[in-house]
Amino acid sequence: MFDRWGRWVHRRRRWVLAAAGAVLVFAAVWGTGVFGALTSSGGFETPGSESAKAAQIAERDLGRDEADVVVLYQGRTTVDDPSYRASVEKALAALPQDKIASTATYWTTGAAQFVSKDRTATYAVLRLTGADEGARSDGYKVIQDDLTKVGGGLTAKVGGSVGTETAVNERVSSDIGRAEGMAMPILLVLLVLIFGGLVAASLPLLIGGIAILGSFTALHALTYVTDVSIFAVNITTFLGLGLAIDYGLFMVSRFREELRRDGTSTEDALAATMTTAGRTVAVSGITVAVSLSGLLLFDQNFLVSMGYGGIATVFVCMIGALTVLPALLAVLGPKVNALSVRRHRTPSGERTDGWWGRLARSVMRRPVIYAVTTVALLAALGGPFLHINWGGVDARVLPAGTGARAVAETLETQFPRNATSPIEAVVTGASDRAAVQAYRGRLDAVPGVTGTAVTGAKGATTRIALRYDAHPDSGAARDLVKRVRDVPPPAGAHVHVGGMTAEVVDQLGSIGATLPWLAVLVGGVTFVLLFLAFGSVVLPLKAIVMNLLSLSATFGAVVLIFQDGHLSGPLGFTATGSIAPAMPILMLAMLFGISMDYEVFLLSRVREQYDLTGSNTAAVATGVQRTGSIITSAALLFIIVIGAFATSGITFIKMTGVGMAIAILMDATIVRALLVPATMRLMGRANWWAPGPLARLYGRYGIHEGDSPAVPRARLESAA
Repeated sequence: MFDRWGRWVHRRRRWVLAAAGAVLVFAAVWGTGVFGALTSSGGFETPGSESAKAAQIAERDLGRDEADVVVLYQGRTTVDDPSYRASVEKALAALPQDKIASTATYWTTGAAQFVSKDRTATYAVLRLTGADEGARSDGYKVIQDDLTKVGGGLTAKVGGSVGTETAVNERVSSDIGRAEGMAMPILLVLLVLIFGGLVAASLPLLIGGIAILGSFTALHALTYVTDVSIFAVNITTFLGLGLAIDYGLFMVSRFREELRRDGTSTEDALAATMTTAGRTVAVSGITVAVSLSGLLLFDQNFLVSMGYGGIATVFVCMIGALTVLPALLAVLGPKVNALSVRRHRTPSGERTDGWWGRLARSVMRRPVIYAVTTVALLAALGGPFLHINWGGVDARVLPAGTGARAVAETLETQFPRNATSPIEAVVTGASDRAAVQAYRGRLDAVPGVTGTAVTGAKGATTRIALRYDAHPDSGAARDLVKRVRDVPPPAGAHVHVGGMTAEVVDQLGSIGATLPWLAVLVGGVTFVLLFLAFGSVVLPLKAIVMNLLSLSATFGAVVLIFQDGHLSGPLGFTATGSIAPAMPILMLAMLFGISMDYEVFLLSRVREQYDLTGSNTAAVATGVQRTGSIITSAALLFIIVIGAFATSGITFIKMTGVGMAIAILMDATIVRALLVPATMRLMGRANWWAPGPLARLYGRYGIHEGDSPAVPRARLESAA
C-alpha cells in the first residue's frame, strides 16, 4: 500500500504541491483567527459534580456571586481615614457604569474581610454585566485602563476571575510568537548540522511550519463545535511542530539513504521510503492520536479540548509528512543533497558497526546488569511522585509581579485567610430559618472551620461561606471539604458543597474514576497497533511497561521541580506547593504517544533486520545502529521546540514543556539506548513470539515493511 502511494505521489507531485499550497494559504488567512476565538482559559471544573451543582444552584437562585474584577487599593493611611474612602468611591464612580452590574466594598458591606491586617489596604469586588464570559471579557477591556486610576495617594492593582483570564490570554498569545522566534533559527542550524545541507535541512522545518498553521486551523474549526481552552494553542503548537520535525527527519533520512543505493531512481527511492519510513510515520501518528484520544474520556473541558486539538494536530502532521513531504522529495530527487555545507560522508546510521552498534552489543553482553540498573534508576526518579500534593489553578500561574497575581497573593497574605476562596455550602429546600441556623451551628463545630457567614439567602436557598486556616490547596483543606459534606443537612433539605477546594476534590474523584478506562483504551489500542506492526504480543507489552517506567520518572522530576521548587530560580517561576490534577493526565497522554513514536521507529528497523537475518541479537544491534543517531537528533530537536515553550510565563505551560523535555531526554538515552537492547537480549526469540492463530492473523493483516520473502519465514519461527 505504501509503495503504491509513494509512486502515486511521485507521478502527481505537482498537483499535490498545488493543493497543499492552496490549503496553506487558507490556513494562514483563516487559521490564524483562532486567537480571537479561544476565549476561555478555564475548563478545569468537573461538570455534574457537587461543586459544579453548588455554583449552578447559587447562580440560579441567588444571582451571580463571582468576583469578576477585584481592585486592590493600598495607601499610607488606613481605611478609617475619610479621604481614603472618598478617593476609592470617586474612582469607582468614574468607571463606565453600564459595564458594571454591582460593586461591593468595605464601606458598603461592613465586612471585615475587605480590610487588610494593618488596615492600609482594601479591595472592591466588581461584577460585570454580560450574559456570558465573552461579553464580560469585552466589558472588562473597556474599563481595564480606568480601574487603576485613583487619587489621594492610593495605588490600585487589578485581579479577579475576568482580570486573571485576560492577563493569561494576553500572555499565551505573546508566548507563542516568542517561542517560535526562539526555536526556528536554532532548529535550522541543528538540522543543517545533522543533514550537512541546507535543502535537506529545510524540509523538516517546512513541515513544522505547515504543522503550526494546521494546528491553528484545526483549533479554529473546533471552536465552532466546542469550547477550547486558550492553553490548547501552546500545547498543540509545540506538539505539532515537534512531531512534524520528527517525521520529516525520519522521512528525509531514509530517502537520502535509499538514493545512495546503486541504480536507484527517484521514484524507486521514494517508494522504498514510503514503504519503510512512511509506514512508521503512519503507525506512529495513529498511536499518538490514540493516546491523545484518551483525554476525551474525561469530564474536564480543558482535557477534552486538549484531546480534540491534539488529535487534529497529530493528523495534520502525519498527513503533511505523507503527502507534502513525499511530493517535495519527488520534485527534488538527488537535489535534496544540494547546498551542502560539509563534505559528504557515509552517515553513521548506514554503517554496519558504528558507535551505536557497539553500544548495543556492549549492553547485550551484560543485559542483566544494564536492565536492573536502568529500571532501578527510573524507579528511584519516580519516587517523589508518591508525595504529590494536588491543587487548583489560579492567578499564581502568571509571572511574579503581574497585577492579577499580585492581587491574589496580597489577599492571601495580608487579609483574613481564605476570604476570597471559602468553602461554600448551598442549602436548598429549607424555608425554615431556624433549621438553617441549626445547620450553620453544626458547620461551625466542624474541626478546622474558623467561622461561617450567610452570603446569600432567597426563598428556600441559602449560601453559607466557611472560613478556615488551612491553605486551599492543602490536603487539610480537602479533608475539611469531606468533613463538611458529611454534616447532616437540615430536615427535608439538600446541601451542595462547593468552592475552589471542593472543585479540586471533585476533579480528583472524577479523574480517578476515569483513569482505568484510559488505561484500557490507550493500552488496548496501542497493543493492537504494535502487534499489527511487529507481529509480536511480547513487544507491545514491553513497550507499554517501559513507557510507564519513563513516565513515572518524569512525574517524579516534575514534583521535585514544580511542587517542591527545585530549579525554580533558573526556570523563572514560583513554586506553589501543588500540582493541578489535569496536568499529569495531559502529560501522560502526550508523552505516552511520543515515547511510542521513538519505539515504533526503532523496532521497525529491528523487525526489518530480523526478517532479513532471523538473528535477534544482530537485528537489535543493527536496528540501534541505524536509528540511534536519528532518534537522538529527533529528540534533541523536539527538546529545542519544547525548551522554547518552556520559557512561557504561564507556570503549568512551563511545567508541561520542562516535563516533556525531561521525558524525551530519558526516553532517547536511558530507555532506547540501554533498556531496550538489554531486555530484547534477555528475551531473545521470545521478542517475536505470538500464538499460532495471532501469527497467522499478522501474516494476513499485519502492517508489513514490504513484500520481503523473509517475512513468512520469520513469522513461522515466531509461531513455533
